[in-house]
Amino acid sequence: MTSVTGPITGGKGWPFGLPTADLAAEGYRADEYFVEGEAVRYGPVADTELGRDGRWSVEPVGSAPYKTRLVVLRPVDAVAFNGTVVVLWNNVTAGYDNFTGGDSPEVFENGYAYVAASVQRVGVHGQPDNPQGLRDWDPERYGSLSIPSDDSSFDIYTQVANVVAPDRPRGGLDPLEGLDVRRLIAQGASQSAARLASYLNGVQPLTRRFDAFFLLMYFGGGTAFEVGDEVMTVSAVSAGTGPRIPEGVHLLRDDIGVPVMVLNTECETTSCYPVRQPDSDRFRYWEVAGASHVSLPGIASSSPRMERDFGFAIPLDGEAMQAVNQVSVAPVVDAALHHLQAWLVDGTRPPAQPLITFAGEPALIARDDNDIALGGVRLPQVEVPLGHNSAMQQSPDVFARLVGYHESFPDDKVRALYGSRQVYLARYEEATRAAEAAGVVLPRDVDPLLAEAAEACPL
Repeated sequence: MTSVTGPITGGKGWPFGLPTADLAAEGYRADEYFVEGEAVRYGPVADTELGRDGRWSVEPVGSAPYKTRLVVLRPVDAVAFNGTVVVLWNNVTAGYDNFTGGDSPEVFENGYAYVAASVQRVGVHGQPDNPQGLRDWDPERYGSLSIPSDDSSFDIYTQVANVVAPDRPRGGLDPLEGLDVRRLIAQGASQSAARLASYLNGVQPLTRRFDAFFLLMYFGGGTAFEVGDEVMTVSAVSAGTGPRIPEGVHLLRDDIGVPVMVLNTECETTSCYPVRQPDSDRFRYWEVAGASHVSLPGIASSSPRMERDFGFAIPLDGEAMQAVNQVSVAPVVDAALHHLQAWLVDGTRPPAQPLITFAGEPALIARDDNDIALGGVRLPQVEVPLGHNSAMQQSPDVFARLVGYHESFPDDKVRALYGSRQVYLARYEEATRAAEAAGVVLPRDVDPLLAEAAEACPL
């Protein structure tokens, strides 16, 4: 039996990782709750394997007690709620509990609720050599939390979803305070997408808990169900002391009646190439050319949270930081969520998109004269470039792989490409309108993209 307590207050006075957007101005509020219970662990059914086809059979193999937290972002006015709760599997590869989502224009304008779920051990307990877990960050607020291992994470995620689902218990505390929930979307990015891949392939057939899956920056492989004390963090992978996310090893099942949408950047595309699968009635796959796993706009958006929660600002203007990929996929993420909602509500499937082009043996991403990827979802910054943006790795470490590469064109090259400011802006607007027509940019994001071009153009 899962028990819920809250809203949680005290300690430093705010939930760790809370978005810094002015939620009240958007008609939203945020509340934190604790959930606790007994979580089962899963393992493969005897004489079966977690094969390439993704059609896995798993079963409970034990259980352990846990206590963790969820943060609920929701419209204040129940009339504004669109009936969909996105349950976010918080990412912990940085060594702390990190949730991104719940504060974008699509969320606020279309009335989603977001539930950020802390389901992995390192997010709560941190690492011994770098204690950034919830318990260390605010012992007064989070000192009672405990997750035995990541083996429990899949069922903890289910139990978090249970307390915000359409059929959630109504006799006691309700984290959504009576909102009429009609749909649950499971969302995760990077390492969390890998966890969701395993959930989709093995656990969802048992629980039937989610109505759709939204995987972002997915490397083509699910994490193991039984890992014991192992935790996956970027620093551990970089040092060669921790497990890596599996890459390009299996398909995602689309035979269980729920929509599955994957949105990748150029960075993950190479890993997913061996397991690309065609779009179907229940599957959509988008790849964004010229984008990388981590971008400078993404780092900038997280900087206010880092300053509030950790007390330091991320320097954005240094030479090394300016070499980080500068293409934001945030508008495409919003567009994908918008299409996923329509898919659930009225059956309108997201538009299919061209894939990034590969050529040669071994197959590599095909590139133009500026080393910009061909094919894929084409954002205007890539289609009408003022510089090179890609996921091309500049050094062998894992961080360089994630941040990709940016280099601005010299002014004389920009002038040779476009001739005048007017021509550049006209071509950029044409590319933006083409992205809007393709469904990868929503109408609300057109003007911000045009403003970005006007500010960036050196002519």
